[in-house]
Amino acid sequence: MDWLIDFLTNKFFLTAVASWTLAQVIKVIIYAIINKTWDWSRLFGDGGMPSGHSATVSSLATISALSYGFGSFEFAVTGVLAVIVCHDAMGVRLEAGKHAKLLNILVESFEKFSKNELPEVVLKEFVGHTPLQVITGIILGILCAVGMHFLVFA
Repeated sequence: MDWLIDFLTNKFFLTAVASWTLAQVIKVIIYAIINKTWDWSRLFGDGGMPSGHSATVSSLATISALSYGFGSFEFAVTGVLAVIVCHDAMGVRLEAGKHAKLLNILVESFEKFSKNELPEVVLKEFVGHTPLQVITGIILGILCAVGMHFLVFA
């Protein structure tokens, strides 16, 4: 059972989870302000401001750098992971969301003008991030990791 306590008190894990949680809560609040309605599904949803993925991996890279140094293996691994995840959020996942939106429109249009019924499938459109959402997530992750390092784990 020591492994479970070690895992649940691991500063790297806790920092990443704290960053993700903070990003998701902010995402719900921003969505509510913009849309004038609360959508609690945004708490676990993809896409939106700020990027929870970017906040999570950038906080992990930052806490690794603060703990082991910028020349460490740990920072190298988490830093490369952060770059890949952030790039993917702005690239492939953003484009997938655009494709899903267009396909949803095409299916809806086809159903209006066709007697053929298509299976009820609505593709998820909120999957990627704009560069601003990713940059905001990165800044949030760095700030969260610095705060955790100096205030919680000092």
